[in-house]
Amino acid sequence: MKHPEFPLDDSLIYLNHAAVAPWPKRTRDAVIAFAEQNCRYGSHFYPDWLAKEAELREQFKTLLNAASADDIALVKNTSEALSFVAYGLPWRAGDNIVSSNQEFPSNRLPWQSLVELGVEFREADLASASTPEDALFAMVDGNTRLLTISSIQFASGLRMDLERIGEFCKRRGILFCVDAIQSLGAVQFDARACQADFVMADGHKWLFGPEGLGVFYTTPAARDKLKLTQYGWHMMQDTHNYENKPWQIHATARRFECGSPNMLGIHALSASLLLLLETGMDAVEARVLERADYLTDAIARHDSLELLSARRDGLQSGIVVFRHRRLANEQVYRHLQENGVVCALRGGGIRFSPHFYNAFGELDRALALAAGA
Repeated sequence: MKHPEFPLDDSLIYLNHAAVAPWPKRTRDAVIAFAEQNCRYGSHFYPDWLAKEAELREQFKTLLNAASADDIALVKNTSEALSFVAYGLPWRAGDNIVSSNQEFPSNRLPWQSLVELGVEFREADLASASTPEDALFAMVDGNTRLLTISSIQFASGLRMDLERIGEFCKRRGILFCVDAIQSLGAVQFDARACQADFVMADGHKWLFGPEGLGVFYTTPAARDKLKLTQYGWHMMQDTHNYENKPWQIHATARRFECGSPNMLGIHALSASLLLLLETGMDAVEARVLERADYLTDAIARHDSLELLSARRDGLQSGIVVFRHRRLANEQVYRHLQENGVVCALRGGGIRFSPHFYNAFGELDRALALAAGA
């Protein structure tokens, strides 16, 4: 039986939430309502739009367990937020940044681009030590200024022990940056518990939102370390005083929002987050992991399929990667796509990423199609 918020076409089995997720029905309705209001009234209801913007910050505060909505900036995407950190910190020649060899380009390119400043980007082989965290720690030395890691690796589904990494960084005075795009909306996330200085994520994956709008979390102490690289009217302290001379930088994370907000995206993403918050992230996580465990157990028992995902006790993710024992990944992927299974080629195999609403019967049908490709 379909979830009422996800009236997906009957021909599809949607297992690609780690890439781009479908919108819930309420999100579609919010966009239509906003468009209709704008068409009929223009900006007459702009104060209501500002209230929705404030509501979205509060929703992200809850999802991240931030101390205050003042720690939340609404940004275009993860890459923009990571670039704010990369080009906001005062680097010195000889500094190094520690990360992993499994990062999505968004959490690699900004750091690699700092080579011209004499900054080294170190990529730990996460399989080179007894734990992935130990592999990271082995790369750290006295010149390490920042450790940046994806909370869950996009290609393998490997979930990191963020609290352990955060404690390690704090003891050594190292800044801790987390790309949380594969966590937010799928599993519970606590920015304060893991002692992260910077957290960023897009809204279009597990959060069910549109592309072009994301979140950038900073602690007050961490954001004061960043020089600004973009300027505009929206990042002033007295934002709507357009004759503001002289002006001051906004005291909160809004200093990273230089121009007009994406109001259409804000209405859409707020509607999507409301669904997650109403369901409860504890319940969402339990259902996501239940489906991931169901897939991994079925694959592990299957004669034709081989599980590639790492399984860590207490650190499971919603990403499951596997391959066919006899057929090429491209052949299996093409067969799945032709039969309506929306998934991805990642991590040396086929990546399934089910969300809390997916039915177990869908998972069975998708695995049967993969095995019979």
